[in-house]
Amino acid sequence: MDPIRNPYAPGAGSPPPELAGRDTIRSAAHITLERARIGRPSKSLLMVGLRGVGKTVLLERIRQDAEASGVYTLSIESPENRSLPALLAPALRVALLRLSRKESARDKANRALRGLAGLVGAMKVKYHDIEVALDISPEPGLADNGDLEIDLQALFEVVGAAAADDDSCLAIFIDELQYVKEDELAALITALHRTSQRSLPVVMLGAGLPQVRGRMGQAKSYAERLFDFPEIGALTPDDARVAIAKPAMDEGVMIDDAALDAVITQTRCYPYFLQEWGKHLWDVAEASPFTLDHVHVAAKQAIAALDQSFFLVRFDRLTPLEKRYVRAMAQLGAGPHRSGDIANELNRSVSSLAPTRAQLINKGMIWSPSHGDTAFTVPMFDAFMMRIMPGDDWQ
Repeated sequence: MDPIRNPYAPGAGSPPPELAGRDTIRSAAHITLERARIGRPSKSLLMVGLRGVGKTVLLERIRQDAEASGVYTLSIESPENRSLPALLAPALRVALLRLSRKESARDKANRALRGLAGLVGAMKVKYHDIEVALDISPEPGLADNGDLEIDLQALFEVVGAAAADDDSCLAIFIDELQYVKEDELAALITALHRTSQRSLPVVMLGAGLPQVRGRMGQAKSYAERLFDFPEIGALTPDDARVAIAKPAMDEGVMIDDAALDAVITQTRCYPYFLQEWGKHLWDVAEASPFTLDHVHVAAKQAIAALDQSFFLVRFDRLTPLEKRYVRAMAQLGAGPHRSGDIANELNRSVSSLAPTRAQLINKGMIWSPSHGDTAFTVPMFDAFMMRIMPGDDWQ
């Protein structure tokens, strides 16, 4: 097969050739944004799910849908070592400059830019990573108190007023939300609560690992009433078949039913793995149709590729003790597992391992589905750990 024509796209946030099985959440996001635009109550959306389920891809597709409908959007990804104000300020500046070009919203958009200048100036004392150039003078008393929770509320109010004057909406897209610090998360939730109370068209659409639901509740107890938390998981088998078969069919290539069934079983219908299997299946086959024999070869190559990239990049971030902890989890199976069972595998007490468990949660490697339970955030990571740390020497 011609590798140049290979339609599959395994990669971090790479859009797949066929975004199957996500129409419901795209529709829900559209309704949320359109209700906000006309001043009707609407909850912000926070998609939660494991690694590899396509949250980033879906978030970007929803952003593109929103832009096409005339919504002003800003898109940020939260890394572990950056503050929310540092990420939000430059993206918000660009959105407000666009809004200020509309005659209907110009005055309030410029006032919002002055408010942003005030917030940035006040926050630079605390958040040293803020780097944004604003060629506008701040308005004294507007979002310049130096308290992020107070100032962000004031700023979002004037931003929302500007968007309302243009009969539009401002949508804030934030990926990897689990890395936002709790006090910054609390300020963001409070600001969104204020705009919701005043029916102003400012909405957040975010994505994060499953633990972000609990973190939102810890940051502000009313977060559960302010947000909807759609869970993004593996595709249904039917949708997974579409995700694999349709891109090939669009290129005039067929896949045998047995081969398709094998791909569905081996990938467990996780979108990222479907793209990885599809890519290698295309590369190993010489001609259409793709057969079960092709899948057997492609699966070995796909697993090797995942081991050297998707899995290894996460493994390499771990300390020796953290590696032993997740290896103990793998010894017990896919999970979730009780913390006591993991401790028993390591011949340690639960309390002595609590800091290690907390660090792994902070790094986004594991999460707690319920009190005392621990599970991987990366599908199939248990099998990878068995491959990379075989035998009993790890104990």
